[in-house]
Amino acid sequence: MAASVSSTRVIYAALIANLLIAFTKAGAAAWTGSSSMMSEAVHSLVDTGNQGLLLYGQHRSSMQADREHPTGYGRELYFWSFIVALLVFGLGAVVSFSLGISHLKDPEPINDPFVNYLVLALAFAFESVSWWIALQHCKRVKGPLGYYAAFRASKNPASFVVLFEDSAALIGIVIAAVGTFAATSLDMPALDGIASILIGVVLAATAGFLARESKSLLIGELADRVLSDSLLRIAEVASPNSKANGVLTVQLAPDQILAALSLEFADAMRAPEVEAAAVEIERQIRAAHPQVLTLFIKPQTAAGFKQTVRRRYGDVPEEHGVVVAPTPGAGIPTAPKSSN
Repeated sequence: MAASVSSTRVIYAALIANLLIAFTKAGAAAWTGSSSMMSEAVHSLVDTGNQGLLLYGQHRSSMQADREHPTGYGRELYFWSFIVALLVFGLGAVVSFSLGISHLKDPEPINDPFVNYLVLALAFAFESVSWWIALQHCKRVKGPLGYYAAFRASKNPASFVVLFEDSAALIGIVIAAVGTFAATSLDMPALDGIASILIGVVLAATAGFLARESKSLLIGELADRVLSDSLLRIAEVASPNSKANGVLTVQLAPDQILAALSLEFADAMRAPEVEAAAVEIERQIRAAHPQVLTLFIKPQTAAGFKQTVRRRYGDVPEEHGVVVAPTPGAGIPTAPKSSN
C-alpha cells in the first residue's frame, strides 16, 4: 500500500508539471510557428492526459469485488496503462509525424526563436524535477535489478510509466532545441519538420515499450517466484500431514494476487480434518501475504498434479505461472520461524 501511495504522488507531480509545460509550449508554438514546438506541446498534453488515466486506473483497481467481478477490479490499472501506451502512439507519435511531414511539404521560418529556447529551457527544468522524483521512486522499488529488468519484473506499471514518459519528454525537448537551432542558423526551415518527425520516433518507441509490458500484465502474469515458494512453504508448515505439489499464481493488480494450491493430504485424514487444514493454511497465507486476495486449495495426488501440468503446459510449467515444489516427496524446506 505504501508503494501505491508513493507512485500516486509521482503521478500527481508529473501531471502538474506536464499541464503547465503543455500550455507554455502551445503558446510558444503559436507565437513562433515552430512545428517541433507544437509537437512538444502535443506531447506534454498527451502526457498530462496519461497521468490522469493512470490515477483513474489506480482508483478503479482498488474497488471491492462484486457479483459481476468476483476477483475484483485490479486489472483496470493494467487496462488503463495499455490505453496510455496507445495514446502515446496515437496522439503523440502520429500527430508529431503529421506535423513534421506537413512542415516538410510547406516549410515556414521560425519567428523569434529566442521564445522557443526560453520555453524549452523552462520545460526542461520542470520536466527534470518530475523525472527526478520518478527516478528516486523507481530506485526505491527496483531493488538490485537494473531499470529495464525491474520494469519487466514490476507488477505496478505506474511506478515506471512516468519515468519513461519523462525520459522521452526530455529527449524530445533536446531534439526540439537542436531542430530550432539548425533551422534558424542554417536558414533551412525544413529541419524543424525533421525534428518533429524525430520526436514522433521517440514517442513511437516509448509507446511500443509500454504497450508490450502492459499487455503482458493485462493478459495475466504470474506473481513473483519468491512469493510462490513462500506459499508452498507455508502450506506444508501449516499442515504437516500434507505435501505441497505446486502453486499457480496470477497477478490481478500490484497488490492483488490469485493463487491456486495443489496439496496432497494424508490418506488417513478425514474430510473435517482436511477442511480444518485448508482453513489453517489460508489463515497463515493471508497473514503472511495479505495481497493474496483469492486462494483456491485443490486436494490432489502428486501424480495427478504432474499429469495435469504436463497435459496443459508441457515440461516447463514455471513459464506458465505454475511453480512446482522441488524434491518430490520431500516438500519445501521450512524457513526459520519468525520472532514476531
